[in-house]
Amino acid sequence: MKKTTVRTLLRYSLLAGAAAVMATTAHAQTTLRLSTYVNEVDVRYEGFKKFAELVNAKTSGRVKVQIFGSSTLHGWSEGVDAMQGGVADISWVSADKRLPCYRVTSLYPMAVDMKKQIELDAAYAALMAPEANKAGLVPLINSNYSYDQEWWFKNPNTDLAKLDGKLVRSIGPMVSMMIETWGGKPVFIAPKEVFQSAERGVVDGINMGVATYSAWKLWGVMPHMVQSNLFYGNIQYMMNKRKFDALSPADQKALQAAATESEVWLKPRYEAWVDASMADAVKQGGTVTKITAEKRKALLDSVVGKWTGEVDTGCGPELAGKVRALFKQYSL
Repeated sequence: MKKTTVRTLLRYSLLAGAAAVMATTAHAQTTLRLSTYVNEVDVRYEGFKKFAELVNAKTSGRVKVQIFGSSTLHGWSEGVDAMQGGVADISWVSADKRLPCYRVTSLYPMAVDMKKQIELDAAYAALMAPEANKAGLVPLINSNYSYDQEWWFKNPNTDLAKLDGKLVRSIGPMVSMMIETWGGKPVFIAPKEVFQSAERGVVDGINMGVATYSAWKLWGVMPHMVQSNLFYGNIQYMMNKRKFDALSPADQKALQAAATESEVWLKPRYEAWVDASMADAVKQGGTVTKITAEKRKALLDSVVGKWTGEVDTGCGPELAGKVRALFKQYSL
């Protein structure tokens, strides 16, 4: 074979190889593993599906989101470790000591004005972003959590201010402080384990979100709810920062836009689903006792001062002041 022919074939081979590489790069996909504790019955699962659809559309298929529900990838308190270890790329983050300000403010004692919750959640996430970045995380999805964080007991008409030694399930340090202030004993139980704990009498009361409570069918074992509106809660879904930074600027922007759009899409559906779940529980024999505005104020006044030092320590004076100012702006 002549040298020119060999060279020509080699040139065509190299060109074909380069074209194949370019084609592969053009169609390269990034798959993000999203971990959540909610199950498929929960309306928030539909919100994650909507988020995945929006991400796929906005990135023209370059970024895919794979959803893992019911805490299948990791436990309640392991979100940061799961993302840092590569088990998950996006996860909820509970009260983790590596995020000291977020730990003491992501669930906070206040009565929330829900009219501008999306705006409030976004402003809070922005305040938490620098701390999250230092821990290798990027706040991504606000959880709409504050709508339904409430209380349930075995017996109706329980007075939250007089828990009288009751064992009450707690979600974290701030709720534990509240329970202790009102005379109860906090017990930490992961969401997946609450049904068995309530059924076996391990706890006398439960603090939880109505959506999670309803999705896990807990009304049947502890049917009496005290609807108090005592919390701002934003248990955020964050993303591994290395994975986020590896995306193109356009795909980063698309991911964040999809997160916000999915929050807006979910909010009315979430609230309607929560209200319908409560109404259905009442039809089945449950009770919902609403506290008065005066009672709410008294309960909040009994705990806010105790939490001030924790917030100052966790956030530092400057950031603590900004967080409190934000919460005051959006409180009832």
